[in-house]
Amino acid sequence: MPLPIDSRKKPASVKVHVTTGEGVEITWSDGHASRYDFPYLRDHCPCATCRDEREKKEQEKPGTADPFPMYKPRVTAKSASAVGNYAIQIQFSDGHATGIYSFDCLREICPCEACTREFRPAVTETTA
Repeated sequence: MPLPIDSRKKPASVKVHVTTGEGVEITWSDGHASRYDFPYLRDHCPCATCRDEREKKEQEKPGTADPFPMYKPRVTAKSASAVGNYAIQIQFSDGHATGIYSFDCLREICPCEACTREFRPAVTETTA
């Protein structure tokens, strides 16, 4: 039996601003508006390779991050296309294009505090 669809994760309007570099704007069926810039979307890419990389970074010891992140060129979008009526695929300036951002995913990664509380599971600390 399929899972019920959360109607709040259905877009009413989607605008992808590739030429201006402004990012993606989505107005959801519940009236909430989300804005995503392209570097944010690239950092939150849902593809398996990117998820694995994020998990590895989370497991690294503190202080082992890139000491010069400001020298990393700002990623932009070269193109974007609809994937059926459920997702967006973006080709980024760094050559990455395998992430398919479903509308469910986009609502869950909305950078606002309200969506963070509503759609992301609470992070619990574990002690060993």
